Amino acid sequence: MFIGKGRRKRAIARISLLPKPLEASDSTYSCTINGQPLQSYFHNDPFSLLTVEGPFKLLSDQEHPFLDVDVKVRGGGLSSQAEAIRLGVSKALVAMQPPLRHLLREQGFLTSDARRKERKKYGLKKARKASQFSKR
Repeated sequence: MFIGKGRRKRAIARISLLPKPLEASDSTYSCTINGQPLQSYFHNDPFSLLTVEGPFKLLSDQEHPFLDVDVKVRGGGLSSQAEAIRLGVSKALVAMQPPLRHLLREQGFLTSDARRKERKKYGLKKARKASQFSKR
């Protein structure tokens, strides 16, 4: 079992990859997120599905075993969760097969997006939004 962890904004994803021998299946991986299938969890949202499937599509021409992917994700919105899952899956794949690091790094799958929500400041409505100035 190989474990990867990914973060994006407030979303945290814990991924466990279980390599199995290639079974009689049309897909090379099966992915469950919080106990639900991948398409069901993301409501067939094409952006989120493409984001999560990115590392697996990159490996389609490589020799690799059938993977059973189990994901526990919490916090954030669906797109943040999708990007956190992509980062965690990429880290787990590198733990499983270290030569894949260069290939995943070229595509940007191992780069964490460091942008977070800025904190609210005293005297302002939001982080930077102030009330309208009135001269009189």
